[in-house]
Amino acid sequence: MPLLSVDNVTKRFGGLLANDAVSFSVPERTVFAVIGPNGAGKTTLFNAISGFFPPTEGRITFDGADITGLPQRRIAARGLVRTYQLAQLFKDLTAAENVHVGFHLVTRGAIGAALLRPRWVREQEARIRAETRDLLAFVGLAAQADMQADTLPYGQQRLLEVARALAAQPKLLLLDEPAAGLNTEETAQLADTILRIRDRGITVLLIEHDMSLVMRIAQHIVVLDFGKKIAEGTPDEIKAHPEVIAAYLGTEAAHA
Repeated sequence: MPLLSVDNVTKRFGGLLANDAVSFSVPERTVFAVIGPNGAGKTTLFNAISGFFPPTEGRITFDGADITGLPQRRIAARGLVRTYQLAQLFKDLTAAENVHVGFHLVTRGAIGAALLRPRWVREQEARIRAETRDLLAFVGLAAQADMQADTLPYGQQRLLEVARALAAQPKLLLLDEPAAGLNTEETAQLADTILRIRDRGITVLLIEHDMSLVMRIAQHIVVLDFGKKIAEGTPDEIKAHPEVIAAYLGTEAAHA
């Protein structure tokens, strides 16, 4: 059974058809990409999957449960966590403090516990501090733990956002254009991080315009154009697909 199934998902905004009966399934422990030109409906589809708004029609199943139309907080609590096209950090907090925030879905507490600080609260806090250090090291930011988030270079801010998302212990991580604004070296570091996330058993679904990144790390690709799925397959199949070449990649990519 796939981890995520998108079945005939359609989204209309008045007279605008943003997604038109899109269907695909994402297997566990894979890197799965959704590509397409600007305006193809990629982010709209991510918004429907993650609960930002409900689809007009269709069904979304995650980890065996129907999540269609559920609010974001409930979907995230089930293990489907996303990042956004623009980094959305708490920029007046340190890198470590930003990661701490990500643990809120997988920790417990209340006013009484915060005031009385019983043993389990102290143990939980110690565990979060240790796991925060591990996550920052995992994305290559161990040395930046005490730096304020808005002082980090943009590439490191994107990696910090990934670390914060990992703190929520996702089963499926949605990455919305994670390489946007990154230079070649930063993109290579990001690619390595995404593959290591997959190797930890976390499934990754990403939107991305950087085709060299997609072709390097994705095992399966869906292509959207004008809201419709026009192709699906492996990177080699997508590069050779005539509709994809015409709509997005260009003739040069077919011979890359």
